Amino acid sequence: MMIRYAVSVTYLFVLISILALADGRDNLVKLSPQAPRFLGASVSKANASDANDSVGTKWAVLIAGSSEYYNYRHQADICHAYQILKKGGLKDENIVVFMYDDIAYNVENPRRGVIINHPDGKDVYKGVPKDYVGDDVTAENFLSVILGNKNAVKGGSGKVVNSGPNDRVFIYYADHGGPGVLGMPVGPSLFADDLIHVLKKKHASGSYKSMVFYLEACDAGSIFEGLLPEGLNIYATTASNAHESSYGTYCPGEYPTPPPEYETCLGDMYSVAWMEDSDKHIQTETLKQQYQRVKKRAADKKYEPDISHVMQYGDLKLNPDKLSTYLGSNPVTDAHTSADENSLSPFPPSRSVNQRDADLLHFWDKFRKAPEGSARKLEAQKQLAEAMEYRSHVDISMKFIGELLFGTTKGPEVLNTVRLDGRPLVDDWDCLKSLVRTYETHCGSLSKYGMRHMRSLANICNAGGNNEQMAKAAAQACTSFPSNPWSSLRKGFSA
Repeated sequence: MMIRYAVSVTYLFVLISILALADGRDNLVKLSPQAPRFLGASVSKANASDANDSVGTKWAVLIAGSSEYYNYRHQADICHAYQILKKGGLKDENIVVFMYDDIAYNVENPRRGVIINHPDGKDVYKGVPKDYVGDDVTAENFLSVILGNKNAVKGGSGKVVNSGPNDRVFIYYADHGGPGVLGMPVGPSLFADDLIHVLKKKHASGSYKSMVFYLEACDAGSIFEGLLPEGLNIYATTASNAHESSYGTYCPGEYPTPPPEYETCLGDMYSVAWMEDSDKHIQTETLKQQYQRVKKRAADKKYEPDISHVMQYGDLKLNPDKLSTYLGSNPVTDAHTSADENSLSPFPPSRSVNQRDADLLHFWDKFRKAPEGSARKLEAQKQLAEAMEYRSHVDISMKFIGELLFGTTKGPEVLNTVRLDGRPLVDDWDCLKSLVRTYETHCGSLSKYGMRHMRSLANICNAGGNNEQMAKAAAQACTSFPSNPWSSLRKGFSA
């Protein structure tokens, strides 16, 4: 392979951009605050349903949709969530964990066999069940587990959510996302319509009393907006709205910084916010109160000028439910007084990095710290250059396709249109999936970075475009393309 990793215009741009992280000028770096908790007294009328919580069983599904060390934060988030549930009294038989499990013993990990989710945090990896790891972390298995369809899962422990009509279900997903889609480490990604179909099917089966879904991803709101109806007894919150990025946090070169030996973000801003809040007061806080605290931490413009908007969807009538209804009870954490009940004071500020740029930050920090002339420095330089080259290919090819289909003037307008009226991302999901497959046939994997262009493909469908037109345009736009630097995506975005 030709060595193009010395100094190119693109590479110099990246160096300049990421160096700006140090002094806060780069738009990839975000500041954000955080918030504490309270101890209530008795169960109110609004929370009367919680009084009968002991009748049913609490179930949980935790899934990290990524692999590779530069995505450390997603598996760290999931492991932390497991520790909260375990301390809350949930049994392992009722917690289903999906994680690729390539972080704890990764050669890049400075603490072998340990995963942390905070600069001063304890090991959150210890004891985590290995239900579905490696190539068993798939969209198909995830959906089958939610449905409780033991015969449909492939590999793994075979554990599923075998819930009954009085049971509560908590689902937490952390990874990259894009408009209408969530990433998986291998195989097809998870499209919003498929997830909503399964949630409706789960409801029709009468196999839960209520469900809570926490979603960490870019454009996370697009998974539920216009798609998740009321009446399913499902309450969802998301790290971002339908058309913006979410953010990683506790990243290299930032405050509070991870230990210097770490060259990757330790957590995600929304995820860290709800889990650090739960660590402090899970016993009596309600879903609404946690939502308010997490939203405040993510949206204080004093620290976060380019914020992400934490959102709510579905049955907001569940807002008064106690966190303990879903996450379990851990009285040890609730040492605060009722005077704290209405407090929304922030945690100490921390900076955050656009999820889609966290890999670049990792490669740069690795390059910066490696000894001059070392194989490690050359490897990091190569990784950074290849990542930028592939990003450029995806961005340019998608722009070219839009111009070929709609003209140089109208093309950008069509591709960049954002629906702000509450409708779903796309009118025809089969059309969207077909265009994704066609693009990847001619132009290579979209990659998790390329998920940001899902809205463009959806808009082509909404504008009446079809697969035949897409095939012709993609073939013209992509006469060749660079190799995909993200090895975890070798099986393709829509394989």
